[in-house]
Amino acid sequence: MSVGTPLYLISHTQKVCSLYKRALRNLESWYDRRDVFRYEAVLLRQRFEENRDVKDMRIAKQLLEKGEQELFDKQHYQPKKFPNSPGGTAYQREVIPPDWVLDYWHPLEKAQYPEYFARRELRKKQFIEMWEEKYGKPPKEETHH
Repeated sequence: MSVGTPLYLISHTQKVCSLYKRALRNLESWYDRRDVFRYEAVLLRQRFEENRDVKDMRIAKQLLEKGEQELFDKQHYQPKKFPNSPGGTAYQREVIPPDWVLDYWHPLEKAQYPEYFARRELRKKQFIEMWEEKYGKPPKEETHH
């Protein structure tokens, strides 16, 4: 299986919706003024609506291919990206610490959130019980002197 091959089939309707959304995002990149963008978005939507009721899948597929090609030809040279999206200015900047970091908090820090840490300790205990029930207790290591 090649890289990028989807693990499930994508319907024609999903492909059309994806094309419409990508075309709309492309328009956003081209037009900074909101009123001009909205005008162009309405024209784009009208083009999609004109072909909404095409029943012949061969024609529908040809229309989709032409639309993909037109989007490729008219794509913006520097598309807008959301800050937290891949390629955005803040992508993967916020590091979310793993849960085990909380085990190293000082007791005075934990005392500020007594309910949370009481619930956390209970859940840790339940998780250990569930683990031992499913996989058994770990073997005790023998120490040799």
